[in-house]
Amino acid sequence: MRLLIIEDEPRLAAYLHKGLREHGHVVDVARDGIDGRHLALEGDYDLVLLDVMLPGVDGFAVLKDVRARKNTPVLMLTARDQVEDRVRGLRTGADDYLAKPFAFSELLARIDAVMRRGTPQPIEDQLLLRLADLEVDLSARRVHRAGERIELTAQEFTLLTLLMRRRGEAMSRTTLAEQVWDMNFDSNTNVVDVAIRRLRAKVDEPYGAKLIHTVRGMGYVMEWRGPGETPPP
Repeated sequence: MRLLIIEDEPRLAAYLHKGLREHGHVVDVARDGIDGRHLALEGDYDLVLLDVMLPGVDGFAVLKDVRARKNTPVLMLTARDQVEDRVRGLRTGADDYLAKPFAFSELLARIDAVMRRGTPQPIEDQLLLRLADLEVDLSARRVHRAGERIELTAQEFTLLTLLMRRRGEAMSRTTLAEQVWDMNFDSNTNVVDVAIRRLRAKVDEPYGAKLIHTVRGMGYVMEWRGPGETPPP
């Protein structure tokens, strides 16, 4: 794949450049938001690794401009660990979010997971996530299933958005706790299971086909498991 790294920290940029090239990728590097935005808009990349804290313009501004014109997958890399930043990145159109410091093996796994999701949606549909008869409108922060409006709390909306963006991918309780609640998951804490139970009560239980499934011993996955391989429109 051809990858673009937009990262201003020289040592990390060099480390990522070297490691990704060793795994067979073609890699370009930009050290600030202005150059990175130019390359992302004018170049033909399979995926962009985008830092948030950048000189010139920040990563959120770069992401917004890219999403206005292109559907290139974007994986955000940042030292920020606040839930608000993660939610903002996902709502602006990031395909995934990885907080520093991270293991290089996890980065590779995240890249593979993003690319396995297939061809990105058309630009006009990037803020409207769909699975079967469930729709999540990120810009209006509205959820509908089978044409009916579903009222969610802010936290439930964030959890559903994360599951929908990574639909088909089994997500551990640890990952969900880190991404949604900004907490290190404690096996004695049932915050994730309680939140999933409440979400299921709103988006699954009143309807026929269930979309949120338990992955025994790990966590949860959002996917269609009805008859046939393709979910209904």
